[in-house]
Amino acid sequence: MEAVTPLSLAQSPYRVGERLTYNVSFSNFPSAAHVEVEVASRGNHFGREAIQLRGHVETTGVINVALFAINNDYVTYIDPETGLPFRSEETVRDAIRNADSVQDFNQPGGNEAIPPKQKAPPGTFDFLSVFYRARALPLNDGGVYNFTVRGEGGEYEAEMKVTGRETIRTNVGSFPTIVTQIKVSNSPLRSLRAYFSDDAGHVPVLILARVKAGELRAELAGSELIKPPPTETVTPTPPIVAAPLPATPPAPPPLSSNFPFKVGEELNYQVFIGGSNTPLGIASFQVRGRSKYFERDGLFLTVTAQTTNAAARIFVARDQIDSYVDPKSLLPYRTSMNLVEGQRRLTQILNTNQDAGTVTSDKGARIEIPVGTHDYVSFFYVIRTIAPISGKKSVVSMLVENKPKTIFIDPLPRESIQLGPRRVQAIPLKLTTDDPEPDKYQLRMWLSDDLQRLPLRFTCITKLGPLRADLAILPTTSQ
Repeated sequence: MEAVTPLSLAQSPYRVGERLTYNVSFSNFPSAAHVEVEVASRGNHFGREAIQLRGHVETTGVINVALFAINNDYVTYIDPETGLPFRSEETVRDAIRNADSVQDFNQPGGNEAIPPKQKAPPGTFDFLSVFYRARALPLNDGGVYNFTVRGEGGEYEAEMKVTGRETIRTNVGSFPTIVTQIKVSNSPLRSLRAYFSDDAGHVPVLILARVKAGELRAELAGSELIKPPPTETVTPTPPIVAAPLPATPPAPPPLSSNFPFKVGEELNYQVFIGGSNTPLGIASFQVRGRSKYFERDGLFLTVTAQTTNAAARIFVARDQIDSYVDPKSLLPYRTSMNLVEGQRRLTQILNTNQDAGTVTSDKGARIEIPVGTHDYVSFFYVIRTIAPISGKKSVVSMLVENKPKTIFIDPLPRESIQLGPRRVQAIPLKLTTDDPEPDKYQLRMWLSDDLQRLPLRFTCITKLGPLRADLAILPTTSQ
């Protein structure tokens, strides 16, 4: 009879307070969804000792507006000794329903719980518990591990195989990783691969998969160890001894209360051209997070924009700009641009040294700039912090097409504007440049006349005619 070697359950992935956030891109949409997973607590739940895991999935940007509006929460309670779930709770919120469901797992015991080989953890997992159970495996070179996973109304057999090692670069840094290939029965996901950090924590840094409509990419956007809330006293049990991990930096402090926006704010705009009332484009600005980005404390800002409806059939535009800025001054130190505008393609990364007054591109170009120069995205946010006192002109330097430009911001008398079905009190701003024709593009912006200073409307003159962008969805802040 073959000897049975039970799989070990490493405790590093189950550290209470660990929170991981992911940005999910889909096909040509660089920001399709936001995912959070967290080890929320350990204590007495439903009459037994358990670890509580939490997850949140929310579509964002264009996907949320035009395709799928999803905002789901998941809670799973697992056995601390085995990692197996015994209860899962799901809250589904989408465009047509809002429903809660609870599932109890009757896990095998006794001889049934003993796997025939080392590679198969016993019992059935849900999606949240299997995320952590996979991390708790040794992930030895060439290792193969099988799982049974229940969720989305079905049961799936999954096989995960360790295929090698690779250094992966993400927006939060570079990581040596353990590469795994995952096969799932009866699943639309193909070519599924997961890259785990090559340390005791086995954090999934990148997850890739293909579906019929394109590629799904979930990339680690941030990690933190938050102080868990007080929990009730539980019956003493043998303590879990966590394997050593690299030091986790403390959670970043909140943004200044003087800023009129918070982390999690999302502003969506409909874009109109000429006198048409049919939107021909969509733009979304987001305050994505504050964390350590590229070896320094930063605030992650992003904008995505694309043509829609009839305009997309004539002129295809899909742009994304990511800006990493100092959380106090809002000055950028790294800007990533991915622009698709008709036949034009531009992929560029700019690293800014504000102290030296220089910008260096990933292609080796060096640009001299005035100290305190903004990029397109940081300008959108810093303009909201400038007190718009009528008659007081402000000056901001901004990098435009890799050249510094001086932007003059001139507040005009307050007025009310029609924004959808409402009339809103606003502060108009006239934006001019230091070009020979300062008002060539007739740039105008209207800010809400309140503490939020929401950009309600933009207008300008383009080759296609007058362009107007109106705020379509009020800002939302992640809780």
